Amino acid sequence: MSTTFPDEVDEQALAEYTARYGDHNFAPVVVLIAAYNEEDALPAVLDGMPTSSCGLGVDTLVVVDGATDATAEVARRHGAYTCTAPRNRGQGAALRLGYRLAAQQGARYVVTTDADGQYEIGELPTLLRPLIDDEADFVTGSRRLGSSENPQLLRRVGTYVFAWLVSALTGQRITDTSFGFRAMRVEVPNSVRLEQQQYQSSELLVGVLARGYRVRECAMTMRQRLAGFSKKGNNVLYGYRYTRVVLGTWLRERKARRMDRSSTGSSVDEQLSEPARAARD
Repeated sequence: MSTTFPDEVDEQALAEYTARYGDHNFAPVVVLIAAYNEEDALPAVLDGMPTSSCGLGVDTLVVVDGATDATAEVARRHGAYTCTAPRNRGQGAALRLGYRLAAQQGARYVVTTDADGQYEIGELPTLLRPLIDDEADFVTGSRRLGSSENPQLLRRVGTYVFAWLVSALTGQRITDTSFGFRAMRVEVPNSVRLEQQQYQSSELLVGVLARGYRVRECAMTMRQRLAGFSKKGNNVLYGYRYTRVVLGTWLRERKARRMDRSSTGSSVDEQLSEPARAARD
């Protein structure tokens, strides 16, 4: 995936979006869903979306990642703003496009959830409240603090292992690195370098922690998917690649901080505090 935004696929998707919706402003809260071949599960997810939460209006934006089924038509039919990428690139690319579009069209907060119905949208106020009260810049759910219906032992063990790894690397206790139901100030994901196509959840989390944003975890529920199948593939391969992303992102961000410190002469703490101050402003 290109690290430059927008690339050719982004430009085509944005052109089609503008032709369809024109210039408009999103509600303060945008629920962002990256979807690839999710025509069966998506209707129930979209029909359950609230139009407001914590006193703020809520819009839903579906970024269709080059689907070969009727995902885009389903999204539009069920009332979601729909941005369609002409080629499948991966969830990370789709979310990056959605983050930029949410910011471009005036959203204040962006919330990510999945198209497969694994997350409880009724828990949205729990995610939003710390942002609205200026207690956090990035809020993520945690199945370890809450509950999970996933019976796979290897996946459950992996959740513990990756949480330990990220906590050790970043110095902040994290219990769940890959929970997809998250809320953040719209400028936060757009300030982090995002390269990953499939394992974007850990890249974003490590990047956010490295840049000094205020991160909070909340107890959340994770259900079995409503329909379809996971795109993550073999558990062992997934674990290997996930580990590479965590370590690679941490090393990249550490190097960037050192370069910033060398060029400005400021301390690491001063460098890390700048994004958090900007977010609060």
